Amino acid sequence: MAAPAGMKETTGKRGREWPVSVAVYGVLFLFGAVQGLIGSFQYSRAAGPVPVAALSCCAVIVATCVLAAWVTRSVSGAVLPGMGWVLASFVMSMPVTNGSVIITSTTAGKWYLYGGTLSVAAAVVASFAGLARWSRRAGGS
Repeated sequence: MAAPAGMKETTGKRGREWPVSVAVYGVLFLFGAVQGLIGSFQYSRAAGPVPVAALSCCAVIVATCVLAAWVTRSVSGAVLPGMGWVLASFVMSMPVTNGSVIITSTTAGKWYLYGGTLSVAAAVVASFAGLARWSRRAGGS
């Protein structure tokens, strides 16, 4: 069976590496989705008028995406937890049939959704820049 595009297929002592890669990226996606679910219920905590929890969630998803890109040495490492976060958060912001909604249109809700989305985009851009730097340090491999 051939390896998916962009993943190494090796034969020999170590066997095939692509199943491990698929598992790692799947875990990263789920980790981002779990962060989105937790943040969807906690975003409204504030210290006065400052939506502290929403801003903290933005910082955490940036850190997750950048660290995942660094560990996997690929931009996909940043994209997948970001995709999981965006998917979970925006699904939780949609109203259900009885009219209730988890993420409301408040200042904290807007900071959480839009700030978090911009945070994911910034982390992906940062991972592109970091990937070039990491590749140069590793000898271009």
